Amino acid sequence: MSNLRLLPVLACLLLQGCITRSTEVRAAVADAAEFAAWSCVRIDDELDEVQHQAADVAYSVDAQAGNNILAMGLGVMVFWPAMLAMRPDGLEAADLARLKGRFDALSDAARRQGCVPAGDTPSAARAATLALSPGESLVYEDRIGPRGASRQWVLQVDALRRGGLDYLLRGSGRVLQDHSGNIVMAPEGELSWPHLLRQDLRLGAVTAGDIVRVGDPYARARMRGQVVAVGPQTVAGRRFDVAVVELFGDTERDREAGFTRVDGAIVVDRNNGVLLRLDLRSIDPGFSLQRRLVRVDAALPDAGPLIHSPARPGG
Repeated sequence: MSNLRLLPVLACLLLQGCITRSTEVRAAVADAAEFAAWSCVRIDDELDEVQHQAADVAYSVDAQAGNNILAMGLGVMVFWPAMLAMRPDGLEAADLARLKGRFDALSDAARRQGCVPAGDTPSAARAATLALSPGESLVYEDRIGPRGASRQWVLQVDALRRGGLDYLLRGSGRVLQDHSGNIVMAPEGELSWPHLLRQDLRLGAVTAGDIVRVGDPYARARMRGQVVAVGPQTVAGRRFDVAVVELFGDTERDREAGFTRVDGAIVVDRNNGVLLRLDLRSIDPGFSLQRRLVRVDAALPDAGPLIHSPARPGG
């Protein structure tokens, strides 16, 4: 898919009043011969991995600079030159240069082998790690506050994508999730965290991003997190490679009232990003939620989708 050759990053970033031109950040040269024996499928999977890592660097730069451009909804799809212009020095520049060099070498190897552009469907090896199939439903129990009444929140797997999972939310609309566990699109009124989680959720890793209430420009919690536990765990009868991320941050819905604390935890599968648990605690009711995966329902062969499936953005 052509979109997989692009990255959702910043159109322009001011870093403390100074920016270096993209021509000043050079790609670190990598040798395409390293990948000469690789299959096209393996090359495509590695290209995806390189781009995910580069996106993580870009989002980290935005969080450090405090520009909040992504949070303001101005993120765009751009090419590598715009990404390389974001950071003039430091470890981020070295990481981007290394990743760009690897991306170029992989692309060169793909051209030499005559690989056709990757489609939107994951490879068989990648699909085997996802532990879910189209038509299956993830059934969650939601509680608003510790003593709130419970209700079901149901996601039906609509499609497995190279970049993540597409769901149909019962009675509401479409939910898109990337492989890191970020909810990148959700219906109005639902919580979304487009850039909160990173690709490498190893023990001790730190992360940062916003949790927003879709459709409400004032419902935004600025969050930071740290991975406090990892390992295999059985949840709802399925085996997952779990990462537990402790969250802490604040929201400022009412400027006169000041900041309101938000804390909690998010638990996701490190193989596919599936949400296993979300706990948010705050006196702001918009960020007080307990969501737990309680079961996975098998696909019903004669049943249609939970809702009408609208056209997927960008394709």
